[in-house]
Amino acid sequence: MSKSDQYESLLPQIASLIAGETDLIANMANIAAVLHEAFHFWWTGFYIVKGNELVLGPFQGPLACTRIPYNKGVCGSAWAQDKTLVVPNVHEFPGHIACSSESKSEIVVPIRRDGEVIAVLDIDSAEYNTFDAIDQKYLEQIQL
Repeated sequence: MSKSDQYESLLPQIASLIAGETDLIANMANIAAVLHEAFHFWWTGFYIVKGNELVLGPFQGPLACTRIPYNKGVCGSAWAQDKTLVVPNVHEFPGHIACSSESKSEIVVPIRRDGEVIAVLDIDSAEYNTFDAIDQKYLEQIQL
């Protein structure tokens, strides 16, 4: 099954899973679990905007950084720029925050509510060049 086919199958399942559930944390937890299990990413989770930093939310994978300042690292930069960042090699990203030395590539997708970024979906891979326009297209469709 192609990556596109896998996303095409998963997105309706995710929408159905969170339909009617108003708790943001519960929805984030289930989305992280579904994506992590389906694609076997190194780390899959959310950081929630709290003041001038991102605070660790629900995730699947190894230990993670707890707080990330605005405009720092890939997550903070995606939040500040309000756009998805696809990073083929995290070691070449200026200011990358190394929460794990196993992380090699990353995609970070801003999650918006009422036009404001309220969180970011952060996915890391232990391989270089894991993420591309296909991941971006489908992950940007996830709404909380």
